[in-house]
Amino acid sequence: MADLSVLNVNLHGREIGTLTLLEGDRSIFAFNEAYIGNPNRPTLSLNFKDRFGGLITDIPPTRTRVTPFFANLLPEGQMREYLAERAGVNPRREFHLLWVLGQDLPGALLIEPADGEKLPPLQGDDDDEDRARRRKPPLRFSLAGVQLKFSAVMEARRLTIPVKGVGGDWIVKLPSAKFENIPENEYAMMSLAREIGIDIPEIKLILVKDIEGLPEGIGDVGKTAYAIRRFDRTEQGPVHIEDFAQVFGVYPDEKYKRASYKNIAEVIWAETGETGVLEFVRRLVFNTLIGNADMHLKNWSLMYRDGRTPALAPGYDFVSTIGYIDDDRMALNYARTKRFDEFSKDELAYLAAKAKLPSKLVMDAATDTVERFHETWRRLKPELRLPKKTVEAIEEHIQRVPITLLS
Repeated sequence: MADLSVLNVNLHGREIGTLTLLEGDRSIFAFNEAYIGNPNRPTLSLNFKDRFGGLITDIPPTRTRVTPFFANLLPEGQMREYLAERAGVNPRREFHLLWVLGQDLPGALLIEPADGEKLPPLQGDDDDEDRARRRKPPLRFSLAGVQLKFSAVMEARRLTIPVKGVGGDWIVKLPSAKFENIPENEYAMMSLAREIGIDIPEIKLILVKDIEGLPEGIGDVGKTAYAIRRFDRTEQGPVHIEDFAQVFGVYPDEKYKRASYKNIAEVIWAETGETGVLEFVRRLVFNTLIGNADMHLKNWSLMYRDGRTPALAPGYDFVSTIGYIDDDRMALNYARTKRFDEFSKDELAYLAAKAKLPSKLVMDAATDTVERFHETWRRLKPELRLPKKTVEAIEEHIQRVPITLLS
């Protein structure tokens, strides 16, 4: 058997397990004995918790891809292709991507080669040899998602992309070549959300030309970028997080398919109680009212401020998509339906009953959110720097959503 390649998985600065590349491009994750035997071990993911609260340690191997928890740490789409191309790595081989990108991951994780090699071994085929010849100094961070974005550091009121991409406490999202004014849209929707009481990190709109250290040619598609402070980075150190694709153990390409908002609500109620449920209802109603058809599993996250106990992480990725795509459905089922125009008081009550949530708590939170939304939308609409087309799309959409009648 050929020598095995091993990645050490570190959580809060301590090794908790290994990812091993086996023959046939298979990989397997295993917790180490110290982590398994620690009764006060920090939480890696709820997906590794069995129905009795114990740790699941029998994790099957996977081929080409790594197990879903780790796959969800990696970027998707254009960002994945870009980072893989720079490092000379096949974007489909997730073990190798983690090898390159594991120095700055979401949450409190660090993944590094056990033997200290700087880059993964070549596979030996023509494609990989060609990638190796085209290698540039790799950016060593990973941010999940599709949009082009970078981890940045705030220095003297300017955002700087570190030379290797490692160590940022802000996320910078660049403008889209496909959809106009996405940074302005997200900034406006997140600002609205904060005004009505939703937990939102610090956010900024910045000029692309004022971002230091962007790779050459990467910021040529627009003038304005959107920046959000990373809630998994604090002065005391990284805070561990996981998104709901990780919680449910599904791959990123299944983020629209394998669960519903009812399922998310069940986990939030069981793990965080009334505080989390109130915030969940506010976000669900708000994103319905703005017409955000992209609130998939990866756009909801838990965080572990004490290392062990989950809480709902601050909100992120709130965008009104209805001005860009003709879509009358949410990303996931509420409970029985995805349709915006079927999200009524009855549908929300059904979701609450099926998820065993306190009915009055849910309905009161929804009513309050609708009332706050209408008042805030009327007041702030002229200040939001939104194109007329987007404003009109939202106002037409609101009239078709039954939940708005709660106010």
